[in-house]
Amino acid sequence: MHNQINQDFNQELAAMIDHTLLKPEATAEQITKLCQEALQYQFKSVCINPFWVPLAAMLLKGSKVGVCTVIGFPLGAIPVAAKAGEVKEAVRSGAAEVDMVLNIGALKSGQYDVVLEDIKAVVHAAKWKTVVKVILETGLLTDSEKVKACELCKQAGADFVKTSTGFGPGGATVEDITLMRKSVGEKMGVKASGGIRDYATAMAMIKAGANRIGASAGIAIVTANNQQYQAKGDY
Repeated sequence: MHNQINQDFNQELAAMIDHTLLKPEATAEQITKLCQEALQYQFKSVCINPFWVPLAAMLLKGSKVGVCTVIGFPLGAIPVAAKAGEVKEAVRSGAAEVDMVLNIGALKSGQYDVVLEDIKAVVHAAKWKTVVKVILETGLLTDSEKVKACELCKQAGADFVKTSTGFGPGGATVEDITLMRKSVGEKMGVKASGGIRDYATAMAMIKAGANRIGASAGIAIVTANNQQYQAKGDY
């Protein structure tokens, strides 16, 4: 079954997608379906709320699909110790990646030392074994604040910067991805998330510098116009 399906979707693109379901009303049945889809299409990971990490870890055990969860979500305005505690529990439960929300209010207040320590605490709690992505919530920031946030994330040792929670104003834009990539350099990851629902948008983000895509529409993205983009050699 899986071998047949593998002919019908863009495998390289699928390996860059975090298959996402972060709605508060998501059920166990829906999380199970998400994991099944991730296995079928070989997405990079499933991105889910922390409560569902043990279930996802069980369902994905032994596969190449990772479990990604969110920390301090969706506002980022919780104490440093609380974020670190969430990370430790997530890792213990089977998370391979964590997407933490930046302390947006502290950043906008110019409390850069607070923001730096916040990210460092999460990186430390992840013990360098778990991928740490930092959600900037770009829709709430000026360009200069986005650049400063990227610099702090890099300084703190995070692995990725990420555009949005999906719960704030706006989502990923080509302009923001371009700015973030320029700010962090070539070695750090950039994740585009928020409002990416089709192949063309995903490719635009990748061409702008993203090397990870967060989307709930992953299946539509990797199956749309498959023959067309294979023929063109886009991927």
